[in-house]
Amino acid sequence: MPSIAAARSSPMPTVNGDVSSPHKRRLRSNSASFDDPVCNTPAKSCSPLKSKSPRRSVVDSPNRSRSNVETGVSLLKLKNSPRKKLLDSILDKPIWNPTDSEQLSVVKEALHVSTAPAMIVCREDEQKRIVEFCKQCVEQEKAGSLYICGCPGTGKSLSMENVKGCLAGWAKETGGQLPDILAINCTSFSNTSEIFNKILEKSKPNKKVNGRSTALKQLQQMYSQKQQSADTKMMLVIADELDYLITKDRVVLHDLFMLTTLPFSKVILIGIANAIDLADRFLPKLQSLNCKPAVVSFRAYSMDQIIMILKQRLMALPYTVFQPQALELCARKVAAASGDMRKALGICRGAIEMLETELRESTCTSTLTSMVRVDHMAIALSRAYKSPIVDTIQSLPQHQQIVLCSVVKLFRKGKKDTTIGELNKFYIDICKSTLIPPVGIMELSCMCRVLGDQGILKLGQSRDDKLRRVTLQVDEADISFALQGIRFFRNCLQ
Repeated sequence: MPSIAAARSSPMPTVNGDVSSPHKRRLRSNSASFDDPVCNTPAKSCSPLKSKSPRRSVVDSPNRSRSNVETGVSLLKLKNSPRKKLLDSILDKPIWNPTDSEQLSVVKEALHVSTAPAMIVCREDEQKRIVEFCKQCVEQEKAGSLYICGCPGTGKSLSMENVKGCLAGWAKETGGQLPDILAINCTSFSNTSEIFNKILEKSKPNKKVNGRSTALKQLQQMYSQKQQSADTKMMLVIADELDYLITKDRVVLHDLFMLTTLPFSKVILIGIANAIDLADRFLPKLQSLNCKPAVVSFRAYSMDQIIMILKQRLMALPYTVFQPQALELCARKVAAASGDMRKALGICRGAIEMLETELRESTCTSTLTSMVRVDHMAIALSRAYKSPIVDTIQSLPQHQQIVLCSVVKLFRKGKKDTTIGELNKFYIDICKSTLIPPVGIMELSCMCRVLGDQGILKLGQSRDDKLRRVTLQVDEADISFALQGIRFFRNCLQ
């Protein structure tokens, strides 16, 4: 061990009279390599810095631990997920300025129902089925019918716009012939039989309807004879709001679908409506003729899908408008109520208006007040969904609201019912945490009876009030939604 002892006992080398530590020698070696790219060979005692791997450099620090490195690896994995990219694109932007009229106009335009997004997400499978159906009909030069159903605001009409673009791109790539496309909104007809005039005008532009024969009869005659139909192209008829064609005798709707069953028909009919069982209820004869249309159902949007669509619309903006929690609140409430994306867009625009009102009435202009927060979204939601239960809860006295808050906190642990005695303990804890004097258990039992009379709670029977069972009769989300506008209850329910 003499050499080691000698190394330890040797004095610290100096450079130009200064004491030089190994750390300083490394720094000088690196700086020398930049100053003189030719003469940059370091001494053996000071090895050059090793290049860091990209994985380790994510969380690189002088005192990093193994857990830090593993955290960096997990961050890299999250970074590649599409939902993480959408989230980062919103959070990694500067906060917008709602007092800027130009920014305000751009944001409202992006959230408007009439603004088509650059990319339609969460409806890829449905669009693929529709496109494949149309391609098959065009390639085989065969007529067919398809019925698209789903609740309002589930992307039916918007998806059809994308389908038309996909068909145009497919025809251009393959060199095939794109069918004539006739898009009709059935609400625009004063007379339901006018739809046949539109189809005839599209298939035979120069042919006029004479007084002897109706447009329907001319179409039936044309698609029943090979010579007449040979001069016509394949035609895609998209009939939106199809349920407006339902009449007492259902003749118009039946005749429309029957056009696709004629021997030389070239009509590809796609009907769009909200009713899921329209074909079963109003077109039973088609099923007996084995001509029942294929069905593509658009389900209501889930909470995750609504969040993804909202973020996708906001992703193109160069600034952050909403707090992520505000978007999540909107998506959760809309998904639970209807899954209507148009409703979600309207509520987001309403939350922006709440922020505008606050800024006009306030002198504070910090960046925190510039974002649309949860309380703005809560007010917009309450205006959009004026539930009688929510109104009732908001009008209750404070102690009754505290009782409901206690019930929600108690039932979050997985319980479905409790006793007044156990509820009393939670009630007292909340009152003590906020320095509000609690009422006695007899008054608490009376308040539970009042809430039971209003249909919010249900009370069981027992000789001892403390042992009476208490069950919640309304959704916990309605209570949280009704009380979250008050900071005291918002903190209790978190």
